[in-house]
Amino acid sequence: MPAHVTTGFQHAELDWDENGQPQSRLYGDVYFSRVSGMAETAHVFLQPNRLAERFAALRGAADFVIGETGFGTGLNFLSAWALFERSAPAGARLQFISVEKHPLTREDLQRALALWPELDAQSAQLLDQYVAINPGFQQLRFGRVVLTLLVGDALECLASLDARIDAWFLDGFAPAKNPDMWQPSLFAHLARLSASGTTLATFTSAGSVRRGLTDAGFEIKRIPGFGDKWESLQGRLLRAPEAFAMPWYARPAHRPTQRKALVIGAGLAGCASAASLAARGWQVTVLERHGDVAQEGSGNPQGVLYLKLSAHGTALSQLVVSGFGYTRRLLQNLQRGRDWDACGVLQIAFDDKESTRQMALADAFSPSLLRAVKRQEAEQLAGVTLDDGGLFYPDAGWVHPPALCRWMLEGPGIELLRHRQALELRRVGDCWQALNGTRVLAEAPVVVLAGAADVANFSHSAWLPLKRIRGQISGLPATERSGALRTVLCAKGYVAPSRDGLHTLGASFNFADGDPSPSAAEHQANLDMLMEISADLFQRLQAGARSTDQLQGRVAFRCTSPDYLPIVGPLADAVPFAEAYAVLGKDARQVPDTPCPWLDGLYVNTAHGSRGVITAPLCGELLAAWIDGEPLPVPRAIAEACHPNRFLLRKIIRRAD
Repeated sequence: MPAHVTTGFQHAELDWDENGQPQSRLYGDVYFSRVSGMAETAHVFLQPNRLAERFAALRGAADFVIGETGFGTGLNFLSAWALFERSAPAGARLQFISVEKHPLTREDLQRALALWPELDAQSAQLLDQYVAINPGFQQLRFGRVVLTLLVGDALECLASLDARIDAWFLDGFAPAKNPDMWQPSLFAHLARLSASGTTLATFTSAGSVRRGLTDAGFEIKRIPGFGDKWESLQGRLLRAPEAFAMPWYARPAHRPTQRKALVIGAGLAGCASAASLAARGWQVTVLERHGDVAQEGSGNPQGVLYLKLSAHGTALSQLVVSGFGYTRRLLQNLQRGRDWDACGVLQIAFDDKESTRQMALADAFSPSLLRAVKRQEAEQLAGVTLDDGGLFYPDAGWVHPPALCRWMLEGPGIELLRHRQALELRRVGDCWQALNGTRVLAEAPVVVLAGAADVANFSHSAWLPLKRIRGQISGLPATERSGALRTVLCAKGYVAPSRDGLHTLGASFNFADGDPSPSAAEHQANLDMLMEISADLFQRLQAGARSTDQLQGRVAFRCTSPDYLPIVGPLADAVPFAEAYAVLGKDARQVPDTPCPWLDGLYVNTAHGSRGVITAPLCGELLAAWIDGEPLPVPRAIAEACHPNRFLLRKIIRRAD
């Protein structure tokens, strides 16, 4: 999603008629039939795509994927979901991928959904999860039903999608009112994302649409329309176009017959990987060398939902925005106030360079995600005196990472084995074995390495360029006056409202020091940083009277990569990889027709740095999508930017420089 997609983002603006039905003010068109929206959905989309029969025919843990152009009020999604629950066998899963340039606000969505009490069960769940909906890919999970909203321009969103669609709903506003949704280049992407036999249905019968879909490879026929419409269209793809992906980023062909996985590491990345696989019906064993989850970098008492963004639409920014929304929706499952709080995050403009950066961000991103605030408003939001204004993120806040880790492992199908330190991996037949000396700790056909920098201790992944960064937090006892702090404050560090009587303050960044014990010097550095954030809060906490020797503290080691993006995906065998693609060292533009030498069943999810609470949960979904062959929950370019093979490629290409 390029940067300009976020610029100018706006929610749908609606007018409501005397019957309480919405119409788009921008496009001057209705969202659904004024006769009966549900009956129209069944007649125009569900029946022509034969969804009831196809849902019933699903076997095992099969996925059915519906693609939609125009989410609107969500009526089509909710109707398909209800039909799926009535028709599909218990193990099947529904993926619904929908594009929407102007999503409804939550208030408008709630008002629209109230028109269909028959869908109340599904509507309530959608409304519960309908938070932090920002431009980009936004995934919402409802058990075995998954909604991925692609918020932005339809053509650009579909161009970045990696999925295989089984049925299409083409439901943008009428071609005469919104021609961008009915252009030949968009139809070409529908074909690219389809398989032979993929079906489609649409309310329109416009000649330009029929011809465009036919030119894209679909067989189209007219069928009776709904209400006062004479005709609508149904179709199917006669032959899928040849798919192409760089071989080093192609999906691994390996699909184990046993849906069993082994995850090594029970921090945020490991717990997220386990939860995402278990949600798809996998049996997952998690090995943790300590006596409980989240004992290393994921063990801090408060992690901040801190969105460090770029105004240039970088891969990391796009991942952070999507990951923020995904984590924010997950937190709805925890106890607010104890395990998390959406108190907002205020990034202070502490110098001219930071102020300039923040102005660019305010121009580039949606005001629903962030907005610039002057000093007076910043002080009102924070509850304490500040020297500067900044950027306010209203949906952000803090989370207790161990609580999130424990919740992610609570689902069925996950077994946590404590005090099990895997030191070596060995492939035996179709399985990987995790060993400690000669002892086999566990085995499975799929292994996920999620132990931060310790991932590089295994011979198969030793080539990954992982860096450890020491970080120390300080815990300051809350006072009666420090209770005025209402938001997380961030500058060169952060301070959070109190949890269990302590304010978390930090965190230091130290590449050179490997000492795991808290130091008085870094406590003092954290106190100095607090003074820079707010001298008022410093006084309220009586920080100047605190002896650094008496402060509570914790040291953890973040794991990062050279480009600061996570490393998520399937692992290749490094030596055969270098041999297979050696020609890239002479000409990086070549694409050798050589399959990637994968280490079948071996995956990695690591290097989340200080952003783990935002990126790790969504990357668990990305990892599971790689493993299960599902639609990717992020744009293809972002998945490739996080792929482990990026480093092997760079090593080959740089040899020619």
